[in-house]
Parts: sequence; structure tokens; C-alpha cells
Amino acid sequence: MTTSRTAPPIEVTWLGYGGLLPFLGLAVLAAADPPRATDWSRALVAYGAVILSFVGALHWGIAMSASGLAPAVRRRAFAWSVVPALMAWPALLKAGPVATLVLVAGFALHLVQDHRLARSAGLPGWYLPLRWRLTVVASLCLATSAWLAAGRA
Repeated sequence: MTTSRTAPPIEVTWLGYGGLLPFLGLAVLAAADPPRATDWSRALVAYGAVILSFVGALHWGIAMSASGLAPAVRRRAFAWSVVPALMAWPALLKAGPVATLVLVAGFALHLVQDHRLARSAGLPGWYLPLRWRLTVVASLCLATSAWLAAGRA
């Protein structure tokens, strides 16, 4: 069960939305600078892979620290926590739209897992709405990059 607090701490807000700046900036650069769009898109994929790995690690931390988690839920959280990194790594080895779409799929799957874990981990009420917003913006930036790359091909 999540707690009722609806606004995240200010530090979380700044860090969360600040973490979107590279997504937004690199997507804009990929669109606005066609001669170097491939480089900007690669940088976007690299950043996306790092962030996808980071959000996976959130489940590791929750599994370690959330009191009262059922053993099966704790095991699932530990197991899931490595899946985003295992998706992000091959995305780094792929080029163009395939890499970005793998990352978008990873972010979407992680959001599903966030919902599953939030039910039993006592996460604050602001966690899921914030994760939704961050996931949507990051995924839109990645998808835009994939769409632009497909149009250049």
C-alpha cells in the first residue's frame, strides 16, 4: 500500500525532472542538426541505457530496505532489478531505431513492474505519478529519435 503524500520532496522533483534534460536536449539536437543526427541519437541511446539501468536498481534498493515485503515479492524485486540493465546493454550494441525501441520497451516494462511493487512496498503516493511522467517524456524523446532516424533511412 502506498502512502498518501502526493507531492515528492523538492530534491526528488529537481533531480527527476533534471534527469530529463539530456533526453530533451539530445532529441532536439538529433532533429535540429541533421549532419550529426546519428551522433546525437547515439548519445541519446547511451543516456537512455544508463537511466534504464538506474531505474532497475531502484527495485534492488526497495527489495533491500522495504520492511514487510513478502519473500516472493522481495525475490521478484531483486530478480527484476537486473532486467533493465540486461535490456539496456544490447541496446548499446544496436544502431538507430532498434536501439531506441528496445529502451522504450524497457521503460514501459519497468513502469509495469513499478506498479506491481508499489502495491506491496509502501511506496510514497507521489512515486508512481512521478515515474509515469518521467517515463512518458523519456520514451517520447527516444521514440522521436527512432522516428527521425527511420525517416532519414
